[in-house]
Amino acid sequence: MSLMGGLYIGSSGLQTGQNALNTTAHNLSNMDNVGYVRQQVQQSSRSYLKLSVDVKSVSNKQTGLGVNYSRVKHIRDYFLDKTYRRESGRSMFYQVSMQVTDEVESQLGELNGEAFQNTLEDLWTAVQEVAKDPASSVTQGLLVQRAAEFVQRAGAVYEGFCAYQDNLNLQVKKQVDKINEYGKQILALNESIRSIEAGGIESANDLRDARDNILDELAQMANINYDEDPQGNVWVQIEGMDFVKGPMCYEMGLDVDERTGFYTPYWPQNSSFDENGNFKLDSKGNPLRDDVFDLSLMISTDLNTDIGGLKAILHARGDHRANYTDLAEGKYDDVSQSIIMNIQAEFDQLIHNVATKVNEILAGAAGVKTAEKDILAADGSILVKAGDKYCESNVGGYMRKDDGSPLQMFAKVSTEGYRKVTGTVNVLDDQGNPTGQTEEIEYWIYNEEDAGDPSSLYSIENLQVDPELKQKPSMLGFRLPDGSEDKATANALKDAFMAEEYTLNPNVSTPTNFVNYYKDLVSQVANSGYAFESIYFNQENSMESIQSAREQVSGVSSDEELSNMIKFQNAYNASSRYINVIDEMLEHLLSTLGV
Repeated sequence: MSLMGGLYIGSSGLQTGQNALNTTAHNLSNMDNVGYVRQQVQQSSRSYLKLSVDVKSVSNKQTGLGVNYSRVKHIRDYFLDKTYRRESGRSMFYQVSMQVTDEVESQLGELNGEAFQNTLEDLWTAVQEVAKDPASSVTQGLLVQRAAEFVQRAGAVYEGFCAYQDNLNLQVKKQVDKINEYGKQILALNESIRSIEAGGIESANDLRDARDNILDELAQMANINYDEDPQGNVWVQIEGMDFVKGPMCYEMGLDVDERTGFYTPYWPQNSSFDENGNFKLDSKGNPLRDDVFDLSLMISTDLNTDIGGLKAILHARGDHRANYTDLAEGKYDDVSQSIIMNIQAEFDQLIHNVATKVNEILAGAAGVKTAEKDILAADGSILVKAGDKYCESNVGGYMRKDDGSPLQMFAKVSTEGYRKVTGTVNVLDDQGNPTGQTEEIEYWIYNEEDAGDPSSLYSIENLQVDPELKQKPSMLGFRLPDGSEDKATANALKDAFMAEEYTLNPNVSTPTNFVNYYKDLVSQVANSGYAFESIYFNQENSMESIQSAREQVSGVSSDEELSNMIKFQNAYNASSRYINVIDEMLEHLLSTLGV
């Protein structure tokens, strides 16, 4: 090789050393930036391929022409990234579940400085006092007061659940909006990376870091799959459906339930709409909507159905305000996996059972009974159907209101507990035979609850202490028509609170009473929270080990980079000295030749 050609070797060393130093400085300046991945200089031997046979200065293929700065390698481990992102999504699922149970436990244990357990125990104490002295106006007034506090406090706790449910609903919208924004950013980064790397000379490593950071964030929100095509574009799937593919970002839509206001994420591209933009309906009247998440699947690590914070929020929130009717056989599966709906239904069941049991005992004292057969009017029409709970109107009677209807401690807000029917009936003799005479009669018939009609339910949202009873607690009386105290009814109320006849849900077999039901409810939430917390911390430990292995591969080490800096600096100095030597040789040669 000629001396002039030797200068190329030196200049290539200077250029490569300078670029390597720049890369090292870039690593050091970004070592504390979240998501930055170490860049590694790769060098290769420079060769020369002759394009024309007329060029005599070099051979057809010549090597040893110096060093080439071939590329800056992006140091990542594909499999560690995959594992990290899957486990981070699982960790976020259990973190959200743990936080929700903590909030529910807070709602149950403390509200405005007073635990609901105290309110329940105050009602139980008032029942015991009535059992000791039934005819006392003081104990009667205390019982009504405690019952009113019981309903009020129960409503406040339930409203707290509903408010938190609404808060989770807002988080659903925020998460979906963020996911859609991330999709757009990935699409824009794909285009930028593709345009920079199209020439095959430069690598858009910083842009790739930004894109990988977005994939890390997406993986915490939902179960994602992703890969990179030969052009440098990343495609992404969420829950098995295309999200970013080619030049398209298939954004999630949000369907809003008109009744609850709850958001449901869905895929617009796979849903069917009519000409007005509304969902088409199938043969059963269900919308032809492709939901992003199938919440009917059992939560399982083996099935990978426990991945993503958004899914955890949807599970925890549920799809409606639950009440005790959701605990019925065949319906409980719909609420069992929702933390909020499950606690709403079980808490409402406690309030419903207390209210209906107390009312049932008072109704028995008022003379309400079940019709064994149809009660007919004189014209043959049915006044009272067989199986109906009813009683004759008795103005001024025992345990009766001013209109003669049976007294209720707990009344519905939307509808009456009893309806009045009047008719003309045949008068019967002692043997039950018609006497030929008729009389006008009034019956009060109990309005049975209908699970399909919320206004008919004795549920928290539709419950109050009877307004007339609150104004006049002495209506309870507890004094029979003969003037004696009604110890039997008072003791029946006491026994009702201690009777172990109730379970939290269909999956619980051990019965409990009113006093312990609430304690069992709190314990159940605490146990669920402990389970979620244990899984979450185990996941965090796994995440730390994976992240540590990830950092060992892609993290920036200041010691290593400083070592590289010294190496590249020395290489740069050596190339400079080499050029000086060649320069001196050329000068000596030219001076010798007299040029």
